[in-house]
Amino acid sequence: MNVIASRGQLRASFIRWALFTVPLIVLLGFVAGQAGGPNTVWFQSLAKPAIYPPPATFGIVWTILYVMIGLSLALVCSSWGARGRGLAIGLFAVHFLCNLAWTPVFFGNQNIIGGLVVMGLVDVTLLAVLWAFWRVRRAAALLLLPYLAWALFATVLNYEFHRLNPEGRQDTSSGATQRFEL
Repeated sequence: MNVIASRGQLRASFIRWALFTVPLIVLLGFVAGQAGGPNTVWFQSLAKPAIYPPPATFGIVWTILYVMIGLSLALVCSSWGARGRGLAIGLFAVHFLCNLAWTPVFFGNQNIIGGLVVMGLVDVTLLAVLWAFWRVRRAAALLLLPYLAWALFATVLNYEFHRLNPEGRQDTSSGATQRFEL
């Protein structure tokens, strides 16, 4: 018999991993989101692209995506003995750090170009993760496809913010916003 584990054992391993990875991914996303948000004076002063969705959309979409990302990661983590598992998890860790860095860079540092660079890294590393996950568990890679679509949309949205706000903010000559330097 060349079976390493029964289907029941694999399912139990996936459930244990999912009970760890899903809350962890959602929690990390929430914590990173606390580094800034659309309610700042700076962001409110920016010209918004036509493709900018209602702000409530982001919380809903990211929560769903983070659950799917956690489930995808659990599928790979529970694939004991699979060739490329360690590489896939390592690539995911690098990728997810890039993902978490976007909010502090864009909102926290009020850096649109920096956010665009981070989004480029998110896109490239996500493609590497998709490739690695596909080699370990195809279902794990398929679970990440909506995330890829959203990440590409977010990159375009970030670019549009830069295009409309090349200085990183609207013209302040109207006095609508104030800038303080120490």
